[in-house]
Amino acid sequence: MTGADVAAGKALLVSGEDHFARVVLEGILKAKVSLAIATADFKALLVPVKGGGRARSIVSHLRGLAREGVEIRILHSGVPSGPALRELRRELPRRLTIRRCPRLHAKAVVVDCARMYLGSANLTGAGLGAKGAARRNFELGVWTESAALIEGVLETFDGVWEGRHCAKCGRGRVCPVPLEEPALS
Repeated sequence: MTGADVAAGKALLVSGEDHFARVVLEGILKAKVSLAIATADFKALLVPVKGGGRARSIVSHLRGLAREGVEIRILHSGVPSGPALRELRRELPRRLTIRRCPRLHAKAVVVDCARMYLGSANLTGAGLGAKGAARRNFELGVWTESAALIEGVLETFDGVWEGRHCAKCGRGRVCPVPLEEPALS
């Protein structure tokens, strides 16, 4: 499938280690306006730096994108991993917002409201193919520029983000502070 096929609304299959190149390198790191990320699990996966320098966590890269003006919303279901929380505690830029909903199990990355990954991979090294072959999850997803699919995913994402489901949610005991932001202090 060509780039023209993806632009025409067709979906490109993403599997295994292809997740890292497509979702992280060609997607997240190339965002210019916005990122909407839904993930059940959020870890500080390591991303190589151009020129062969020491790899930096995805949190560091997201922080840099936020400083450049990219509006980033991350919706996840649990507590970020210890390394991710330590990175977030260092600095949480104004344009990087994180919310938690314990019922979230969706995995999607919408880049600039124009390109999207929708699949099974969490925002982790094992999920996005950054681990070695023996430690990588078996993941499948699609990469698309289909406006209709992106609009549908963003409508669902925004519904959870804005708390439209909180009043009728049966998980109130697990989520005493609906859509809580991570405790960074």
